[in-house]
Amino acid sequence: MISENIEAAHVEGPPWKIVGRFPTFNEADQKRLELAMEEDLQVKVHWQGSFNNRYFAVKTRTDPAATLEEDRRLQREQKKRRKAKLSKKRRKK
Repeated sequence: MISENIEAAHVEGPPWKIVGRFPTFNEADQKRLELAMEEDLQVKVHWQGSFNNRYFAVKTRTDPAATLEEDRRLQREQKKRRKAKLSKKRRKK
């Protein structure tokens, strides 16, 4: 029996935004811990640097699961509006 490895396609989430840049990891980690208390917010520390400009960036974004649920809610509202508008047109005849 041959088992196939099927990889799930990577789904892009909302973009990451840089909240702060710090020269040391400890400073960046403190900021990350502050922001981690917020609900539906993902936080990470990312090393960024070039030859002369090296720093740790603290990045945040809204949780993709929360964003997905918000998108679904908006789609449902739009669908309700379209249906109401269509039924209103049908009643006029």
